[in-house]
Amino acid sequence: MTGAMTGAMTGAMLPEAVVFDVDGTLAETERDGHRVAFNRAFAAYQLELYWDIEHYGQLLTITGGRRRILAGLRERGIMRDDLDEFARALHRIKTDLFVEEVRRGRICPRPGVRDLVEDLRRHGVRIAVATTGTRAWAEPLVEHLLGAGTVEVAVFGDDVTELKPHPQAYRMALERLGVCAARAVAVEDSGPGLRAALAAGLATVVVTNDYTRHHALDGAALVREEFDHPWPLAASTLGQMLTVASR
Repeated sequence: MTGAMTGAMTGAMLPEAVVFDVDGTLAETERDGHRVAFNRAFAAYQLELYWDIEHYGQLLTITGGRRRILAGLRERGIMRDDLDEFARALHRIKTDLFVEEVRRGRICPRPGVRDLVEDLRRHGVRIAVATTGTRAWAEPLVEHLLGAGTVEVAVFGDDVTELKPHPQAYRMALERLGVCAARAVAVEDSGPGLRAALAAGLATVVVTNDYTRHHALDGAALVREEFDHPWPLAASTLGQMLTVASR
């Protein structure tokens, strides 16, 4: 049963597809996942560099792990002729460490995420992801969180030349799905992600986390702090939101 058919039955225009961000959206990966892996990579290179929880939150305004490393190195006055390549090497080590954590099953989906995805699929809504994260860590993470075969289309940072808040990742996901922006919804967790989705023409739900609750979220169709509170997000909620946005 297609999303459009089910929408007619429920009185709401269900989306044909929902495109999820990954980091901070599907799972609380930043504080206890990426940050820890970054610090382990710095220690492996014997760098006097450590990102505590608060400072890492400030660095999240910089999209892309390699860019974040470059900013951190420059902030500490660590300068060298091969700085860009050094940052790439650090990022490769960090990625391996993070994937190791994923494969050990130590990163769990945010409460309510799997229930929402399962409800969307029951109603014929297609699932996609659009992330600036690299395929090396984001692909195994998505499969671990949602199950193999759940996501029909995935756009990773390797696939694009521009990172969020640029809309390229969302536009590419829509193109690969063959769905127009007016018939899809994005689910994000942050201000930069929201701006990327809006620039691609998508009605956007923002489910914030500890790092993003202070972000400017003007233009979001719906803002929540949790997927399952004060009520569970479901296909019908996204359908109602899309119906209102299309008027």
